[in-house]
Amino acid sequence: MDQMALIFLHALSPLHAGTGQGIGAIDLPIAREKATGIPYLPGSSLKGVLRDRAASWDRDTLFAVFGPDTESASEHAGAVQVGDAKLLLLPVRSLYGVFALVTSPYLLERFSREAGMVGLQVPGVPQVPGAEHALLAPGSRVLGDGGRVYLEDLDLKAREEAGAKAWEDWLAERLEAPVGGRLAVVHDDLMGYLLETATEVVARIRLDDETKTVARGALWYEESLPTESVLYSLLRAEASRRKGKDLPAEAVFALVKGLLEGAVQLGGKATVGRGLCAFKVVGGGA
Repeated sequence: MDQMALIFLHALSPLHAGTGQGIGAIDLPIAREKATGIPYLPGSSLKGVLRDRAASWDRDTLFAVFGPDTESASEHAGAVQVGDAKLLLLPVRSLYGVFALVTSPYLLERFSREAGMVGLQVPGVPQVPGAEHALLAPGSRVLGDGGRVYLEDLDLKAREEAGAKAWEDWLAERLEAPVGGRLAVVHDDLMGYLLETATEVVARIRLDDETKTVARGALWYEESLPTESVLYSLLRAEASRRKGKDLPAEAVFALVKGLLEGAVQLGGKATVGRGLCAFKVVGGGA
């Protein structure tokens, strides 16, 4: 019987899952969904990292779980499927509490959909009355004077609600990320604005060895998801299809879960410390 679970990804350093090049002001933007503009990490990138971590396995086990090498790809499919890692919580600078972990009803709705696939019971999705509001758990550390929330340059009306408290508790129980006291649920329209303006954009340069000034054509801007971002991905394990290597779905799942221990580097710019992430497997066979 197939095994399914969710993988939470907690960014311990800025995460750059790039598209190669951009056509706007940012030379190296992050990958975004075409229809929604929401940042994501391609499942192929995540699966590739896991396969690389399994390099010490014997050849038959490696091919049974992840599929054979490209030249033999037609022989059989791998036994593990890894979905795109979708954004759930975006860290945004706050005047109170240092930063908030921001989400929206739409992000929670689609997370709830995938959580249900792996048998997880999640709280109901709270509805935000308008783009000028933010829902908080009672006693939130990002709540400012006069019942206001200040995110970047935004001044929002705070509303303490049990629905936000339920989600904050549910996530804090399952994540190592500092969700407690920091969850803010904002309107979908406002979330769209933050997804465009609250990512991390840095200028990178290469100096000329002789003049110690910027080399010609060596100034560029690259975008990353900020440290403390939280994403999630759907993991599905099936029985091995490789002849002579019988692995039930439970064994495949256990092997892959073992690869998710400790910090993992994802995305680009690894040599400058980008993409260090921690995994947490929940639901299903976890």
